[in-house]
Amino acid sequence: MVPAEVPDAPAEPDGLEDRLRRFATIWSRAIFPATATSLTRSEFEQHLLPLARRLTDALHDKIFDAAPAHGVGAALVAAHCTDPDALARSLGVVDAYLVLYCGAAADPAGDLAAEELRARSARLQHAFAAGFAQALRERTLAEQEAIARSALAARGAAEDALHATEARFRAVFEGAAIGIGIADLDGHVLEVNDTLTQMFGGLEHHVRSRNVSEWVHPDDAPHVWGMYSELIRGERENFRTEKAFFRNDGTALWTNLTVSLLRDADGVPQYQLALLEDTTERRLLNLRLRYEATHDALTGLPNRTLFFERLEKALAPARETSQDSTKDGARGSGKDGAKGGGKDSAKGGAKDAAKGGAKGAAPSGRPARFGLCYLDLDGFKAINDSLGHSAGDRMLVEVADRLQSCATAPGEMVARLGGDEFVALTTGPDTQREVADLASRILGVLATPISLDGREFTVRGSIGIVEGKAGESTAAEVLRSADITMYRAKSAGGNRFEHADAEADARAITRHGLTTSLPTALERGEFFIEYQPLVHLADGTVHGAEALVRWSHPTHGVLGPDRFIPLAEHTGLIVPLGRWVLEQSVTQARAWQEELAAGTFAGPLRINVNLSPAQLHHPGLVADTVEVLERVGLAPGSLCLEVTESALIGADEDLLKPLRQLAEMGVDIALDDFGTGYSNLANLRRLPVSVLKLDRSFTQGMQQHPADPVDLKIVEGIVSLAHGLELAVTVEGVETGAQAEHLRRLGCDTAQGWYYARPGPPEMLHTLSLADAV
Repeated sequence: MVPAEVPDAPAEPDGLEDRLRRFATIWSRAIFPATATSLTRSEFEQHLLPLARRLTDALHDKIFDAAPAHGVGAALVAAHCTDPDALARSLGVVDAYLVLYCGAAADPAGDLAAEELRARSARLQHAFAAGFAQALRERTLAEQEAIARSALAARGAAEDALHATEARFRAVFEGAAIGIGIADLDGHVLEVNDTLTQMFGGLEHHVRSRNVSEWVHPDDAPHVWGMYSELIRGERENFRTEKAFFRNDGTALWTNLTVSLLRDADGVPQYQLALLEDTTERRLLNLRLRYEATHDALTGLPNRTLFFERLEKALAPARETSQDSTKDGARGSGKDGAKGGGKDSAKGGAKDAAKGGAKGAAPSGRPARFGLCYLDLDGFKAINDSLGHSAGDRMLVEVADRLQSCATAPGEMVARLGGDEFVALTTGPDTQREVADLASRILGVLATPISLDGREFTVRGSIGIVEGKAGESTAAEVLRSADITMYRAKSAGGNRFEHADAEADARAITRHGLTTSLPTALERGEFFIEYQPLVHLADGTVHGAEALVRWSHPTHGVLGPDRFIPLAEHTGLIVPLGRWVLEQSVTQARAWQEELAAGTFAGPLRINVNLSPAQLHHPGLVADTVEVLERVGLAPGSLCLEVTESALIGADEDLLKPLRQLAEMGVDIALDDFGTGYSNLANLRRLPVSVLKLDRSFTQGMQQHPADPVDLKIVEGIVSLAHGLELAVTVEGVETGAQAEHLRRLGCDTAQGWYYARPGPPEMLHTLSLADAV
């Protein structure tokens, strides 16, 4: 069959090579669609060109031989033209176009007649077909033989692989470091490896004779056997869990267990495969590490970490069950666990945890409550400093033992937070009464002296108590309240307990907030100064002004010095704050003096600035004062530094030296709050003071007529003594005209108080001074 699109022979003869190419083109177009070659059509045409040349040469050989055509047919098969249609199309092309294109052009002498060429073409086609058929048959036989050989090789390889697989499985099964067991779907153990046998005690028949259902353990998670049932029914392929088993000797074997379902070729469940990793030692190690991480190394009591865990559970919203064992082995896994260690420690702690949880449960319908005692030993630092830390540690151990003996009731626990701080926790429905009893028992057991190095010491403690309903506060809030309450008990003298008070807690929290915000308040410019005038009692003119610092707090508003000066002294901020107050006050005094010189102000000639005890001890007091005075340009005589009497009681020469230096420069030193420190009046001669500032408590009885005669006599004696020592007397807290009149008659020099003016901005003194001038 020749494709219809093949063109007719050219009208004019061309060269033989061109005709061969045209013949090859026609041939390739005819059979290319029936080939299985990976060549393109143009590449395939180039492949046919030498075959066409072989046919042409055979057509014109002087001695005709059709054998080359036989080879061309075989070559076509070798080129993957194995489709029968490719043979039919090739024979059609040779029959129609070989003589037409390659006949006369290859025989220009005309030795062969046209009939001879056609006869030869026919014989070439027969040889072509025979070669194609023979090559195709040989190719088919070779492929079949190769397939047979491959099948035999594959069967042999499969048998070898199966043998190797079985050998590997047996090697893995017997040599695995984990236990392996195979059982049927009824749970009968069929095969186990040596590792599994050793894990269960070394007796194989004790393992192989068992049924999987016999390996129930009390610590099994509730869902374990549910997953096992699902696996047996074919509803899951595998599951993994942590499971405990009993060994032959009754001890516990903890494992990571993986159970898988094995199916047959049809997918029907057939066996179950169990892989067991022995985790017993690891579990015991984790329990030991957990114990060490949650218990105090010195006393064996639960530490801060474990205590917070228990407290958070106790504070969780009330449930019908217990608070998950508040004690949780705080005693069972406490000191005894530390000494025993290992399995006994883990088992004992677990049992006591269960007991503590069951006993500590609140009856159904009754609210769950908690009570917390926060204990801090009084004077423990003195013992450490005098006897050493070793003796202090022995005392802490003894205290821990005594505290532990107090917390024996269900739902109670004792922990050490650190240093000499301990906490005791109780839970249940009646903690309002129980927590006070617990605190009393603690103070009672501490009252018995402790013997250390042949000496007996009585231990005292301060306890803060917090009690309430579960679910109302967080652990941090409860502990903060207990800590604040404990310090309130310590401030009240110690060796006592106090109950938490919300208002006292709020005040303490406010103090803490002020303390933390003090350092940045000075940088942010939140402090300012108000001035209260000092008035001459003789004529009512303004003699000076006292500088009083205020804090404009962004949250709490304007705060007086009594709210933050003690905090500043405690934190050390009083030194930079005091220097700032001195600079501002001296600068203001200088401005007043300049206004006085200009005739626009008849105000104070001097400024009084308070010094705290901490400032007295600061080595830079004299240098800072001199530097400020010189830089601002204020004369030393215009500055008066007020020092409280209590700060100078028993003062040695080192403390008085900077005051003496300032006094020698001309700075006045006033003894503030005189009469409140019970000082020896004879000490006045050794103090570098020039002013006595009489406390307001001495003049309260003079606010009305007639005055208290006792107060009159006391003040009269103090004024006489002061003037005899050449000291001026200033009285503070003057609130009435009667009081001012009495003090004037008694000879007091100056006074200040609300009768004259409240503290205010510096501009306020302009109005006051002008009124005095008029």
